[in-house]
Amino acid sequence: MPFVELDTSLPAGRVPAGLEKRLCAATAAILSKPEDRVNVTVRSGLAMVVNGSAEPSAQLLVSSIGVVGTAEENRGHSARFFEFLTKELDLAEDRIMIRFFPLERWQIGKKGTVMNFL
Repeated sequence: MPFVELDTSLPAGRVPAGLEKRLCAATAAILSKPEDRVNVTVRSGLAMVVNGSAEPSAQLLVSSIGVVGTAEENRGHSARFFEFLTKELDLAEDRIMIRFFPLERWQIGKKGTVMNFL
């Protein structure tokens, strides 16, 4: 059950329509997870500084069970997410940062319990 949060300083008018659905599909493909298990949030128009600069930028947070826990996994994921984001947001790679957080089943609540018991 991946959780993906995209924060960007781009104003809402510069964020392509339907980005959240395309990011959902891309995340499912990149992480080899079913699309109906992916959760995406896109926040635009934020005050942000990346690499010491307030020029347009984006930060992606990717959290998931079992697929973002090693440098080798995340190296491949990073390349694919960067390809997607640079194309969709028209930002250079040095204006995008990605953070990967591995999750355990007990850290995700759903249907009044946690994933261990579903």
